[in-house]
Amino acid sequence: MGDQFQEPGRRNGRIGRRVLRKQKEESPLNDTELYYEDLDLGDEIGPVGRVVTDEQVLEYVTISREGPGASRFTSAEVAKSEGLPNPIVPGAMNIAIMSQLITGWSPTVTLRKLDCVFRGLVPHNKPLTLKGLITDKDIVDGTPRLECDVTMENEEGTPLVIGKATVIVPMREG
Repeated sequence: MGDQFQEPGRRNGRIGRRVLRKQKEESPLNDTELYYEDLDLGDEIGPVGRVVTDEQVLEYVTISREGPGASRFTSAEVAKSEGLPNPIVPGAMNIAIMSQLITGWSPTVTLRKLDCVFRGLVPHNKPLTLKGLITDKDIVDGTPRLECDVTMENEEGTPLVIGKATVIVPMREG
């Protein structure tokens, strides 16, 4: 599945969103340069498919403050003893994954801020969909800025993590 471009809708009253680029599944990285002038309200980011594996969570908790060992993030037994159905993906890891949606969107974008709200438990080894939507576009103190809603959903489309991202994009020279 490759990148996909669609022509932007004109601002003549037509309704609909446009997709600038559909990111490759499992790889949030894209080398398409995006500029402020290229982007409009309602433009989508992604979607990007992702599966967080047991091994990825174990690697994450091993190098994070959690340290190695059994926890609700790595052990079904410990998770169940804490009232969880299965091990879950750590919150900070979810935020890192959400930030990858933005930073992988284009090499020209910079993630300035990301606020996330956890709406559900993020399981291991299950398909997730990450996507975003541009909700505001402005130039603040000479800096081109976008506000985006971002979500991580399970395979049923239920939002597990939602957030607001502030993104800086360059303007074209000239």
